[in-house]
Amino acid sequence: MAYRYERPQSPFPQSFGPSSFPVPSSMGQQPLDPTNGGRPRLLLMGLRRAGKSSILRVVFHKMSPNETLFLESTSKVFRTDVFSFIDFEVWDFPGTTDPRDETWDPESVFRRTGALVFIIDAQDDYSEALSLLYSTVEAAYHVNPRISFEVFVHKADGLSDDMKVETQRDIQHRITEELIDAGLDTVHVSFYLTSIYDRSVFEALSKVMQKLVKELPTLENLLNILCSTSAVEKAFLFDVLSKIYIATDSSPYDLQTYELCSDMIDVVIDIGAIYSASRAPTSTLPRTSTAVARSSGLSQRYQVGHKGGLWGHEQGVANAGTDRSGEKEDGDESRMYDEEGQAVIRLNNGTILYLRQVDRHLALVALIREDSFERQGLVDFNFRVFREAVVEVFTKDQDDTAVQSRRTAV
Repeated sequence: MAYRYERPQSPFPQSFGPSSFPVPSSMGQQPLDPTNGGRPRLLLMGLRRAGKSSILRVVFHKMSPNETLFLESTSKVFRTDVFSFIDFEVWDFPGTTDPRDETWDPESVFRRTGALVFIIDAQDDYSEALSLLYSTVEAAYHVNPRISFEVFVHKADGLSDDMKVETQRDIQHRITEELIDAGLDTVHVSFYLTSIYDRSVFEALSKVMQKLVKELPTLENLLNILCSTSAVEKAFLFDVLSKIYIATDSSPYDLQTYELCSDMIDVVIDIGAIYSASRAPTSTLPRTSTAVARSSGLSQRYQVGHKGGLWGHEQGVANAGTDRSGEKEDGDESRMYDEEGQAVIRLNNGTILYLRQVDRHLALVALIREDSFERQGLVDFNFRVFREAVVEVFTKDQDDTAVQSRRTAV
C-alpha cells in the first residue's frame, strides 16, 4: 500500500479552501488523477478534536496512538490517495466544515463519494455534533443517495461498558428520529464504537471499506468455500499494511478473534525482520525457520516463510510518514514481495493461526483446529486455488474498468 497527499479541488472560496497548505512528498509512484479516475472516496468529517486525523494517521500511516496527542487540529482539507488492493481516496475535513454554509458546494464533494464517516467524541457533549451530522447527512443524501453513512462513536476507551452502550444507543436514537422527522427514513446510518487504542477502529473501517469493494460477495463466497473444504474455523482476507480486512467468511466471530488474526500480521513482520532472507548476506538461509516465544505462560511456535513475501512491509510501514530522503524506491519494495510469504503459529489451546500471502497487498489469515491441520497439503492446495480465484476476480474488474474508461473517453 502506498500513500500520497494531494490537494483536492476546493469546494470552498479561495480564502477558505486548501490552496496553500504544504504537500508532503509522494508516498507512491502512481500519478494522481485530478478527475478522481473512478477511485472510491472516503470522507472523514466531524467537529474539532473529535479524532479524525488521529484515525487517519493510526490506520493508514502507522502512527502510534500516543503520538496522536501532539497532532495539531486540521485547518485545511487534506486528501490522502491510497494505492492498495483497490485505489481509493481519504479526505480529512477540518472541524469548521459545515454544509449549511452558503459558500460550500456539496455537489463537488459528495457526488463521487462512496462513504462518509462522521466522528463523534463520546467523551464530550455531542449535541452540536449531532446537529452537524444531521445537516451533513441531509446535504450528502440529496446529492448522492448511494453514499454509505457511517458514524464512529469515538474515544470509547474512556467510558465504562454500560456507558458505551448507553451513549451509542442515545446517539443512534436521536439521529434516527431527526431523519424520520425530516422524511429521510430511507437513509441508513451505521454506528460503531471505536478507539485508536484497540482494534475497534480497524474493524469499523473494515466494515466501511467492504461497502466500497464491489467484489465483496464473490470474495465472501470464495472464503466460505475455502473454509468448508479445508475445515477452517474462521478466515479473514487482510490488507497487510493497514490491517483492514476486506472480506471474511459467513461464520460469526467476536472482536478478540479479529484482534488475534490482526496481531499475527505484526508478529510475522517482526519475526520476518529478524530472519528475512532479504537481509542475509548470502542466500543460504533455509526456506523456513522456527522461533519459540513464551508470554504469560503461553507457548507459541512460530514457523515463518522466508522467500521474501510479507516481510518487506516492515520498511513500508516505517516509511509511511517520512519524506523522500527516507523513502524506499518502489522497485526495491516490490522485490521484497512474492506469493510465497507464509507463517504458521501453533497455540497451546489446540488452535493454529495460518497466514498465506495472496499478492503484494493481501494476505489470508485463518483459524484452524490442530487436528484439521494434519492434512496441511490439502489446506495448501485449496489456498492456491483460492489465490488464483482472487487474482482472477480483481484482474477481471480492472479489465472491465479499463473498457468502461475507454468507452467514456470515446
